[in-house]
Amino acid sequence: MKLPRRTFLHETSMDHNPRAFFRTAALACVAVAALTASSITAIAQNNLPVCPLIATGGTIAMKIDPIKKAPVPAISGEDLVATVPDVSKYAKVEVNNVSNVPSDYMDPPRWVALTREVNRALARPEVAGVIISHGTDTLEETAYWLDLTTNSEKPIILIGAQRNASEPDFDGPRNLLNAVRICVDPQSKGKGAMLAMNNQINAARDVTKTHTSNVETFKSGDFGVLGIVDYDRVVFSRAPLQRQYVPIKIDAMPYVEIVAMYGGADGHLIRAAVDHGAKGIVIQGLGWGNVNLPMFEAIKEAIAKGVPVVITSRVPNGRVLPNYGFEGGGKTLEAAGAVMGNDLSPQKARILLMLLLQNATKGQKELQAAFNGP
Repeated sequence: MKLPRRTFLHETSMDHNPRAFFRTAALACVAVAALTASSITAIAQNNLPVCPLIATGGTIAMKIDPIKKAPVPAISGEDLVATVPDVSKYAKVEVNNVSNVPSDYMDPPRWVALTREVNRALARPEVAGVIISHGTDTLEETAYWLDLTTNSEKPIILIGAQRNASEPDFDGPRNLLNAVRICVDPQSKGKGAMLAMNNQINAARDVTKTHTSNVETFKSGDFGVLGIVDYDRVVFSRAPLQRQYVPIKIDAMPYVEIVAMYGGADGHLIRAAVDHGAKGIVIQGLGWGNVNLPMFEAIKEAIAKGVPVVITSRVPNGRVLPNYGFEGGGKTLEAAGAVMGNDLSPQKARILLMLLLQNATKGQKELQAAFNGP
């Protein structure tokens, strides 16, 4: 007796429609390949370090408003990341939109809150470092604040833009990509807060904005850049050696005022600051840190009332020193109880003085030691 032939699906398909069989098989191979590629990509993404982006606003988050015909806050951190798909090669970028304001609006309460966000992110073991997008007007102040108030080996990279997102040569995407590359680079550890703008890396303590609109606006005076970001790698040429740590102890920072010395200054603004409740005053002096007689008298009155006075200079490079012996010169200011602000700009000296005065007014020697640095 002849047994019936057993048939299988693949035999039936081949018998009836060979072309359909091969087409189905090819599609199945493509699907498997796509699934494999997707799985490999997902695994690679999961193995990448994490670089949170804390977005605060600034020109990097602005576009031209068609009615106002001027840049206004318009894009989120996610929008910025979407302009740079290459960041996915280096890190997983998690966006935290904490604000979208011009950096002119930054102030001590916002800085305190920002430090907490940064510390929270840095505490995660998978995080390589933190990136902050920010306006350039006070970028150097926020950078120095974070450098002082965070205590981690992981880097903090701040970026901004001189051109808004409506402009064809918007510099935000390049700065973000460079920041991600710096964030994951092992060389970045221990260097604190840094600015990544125009392919250059600057230290928070040294850097200042030097041009209103040029993309190469941030410079570090006598000391120069920390390094550069080339197309093939990140290159560091030095490390910041004057870093300090001053932890935040209270939410409301003490009120510290900046008063400028200029030809004909009468000291009235110093007295007004004291009357207004200033707990400290930073003087933007001249040259090595000198003032005229009316300012000298007002400074002595403030110190006599227990208000610490720190002397800085409007000259962008160099330290202030107790050099001149005329009344109002650096030597007489030091003798009157004033503190020499080293090479810090007035705005950065104010930040350090605020942090130092959190609990109680400190004496000249203790403040001077802090301003002298490590």
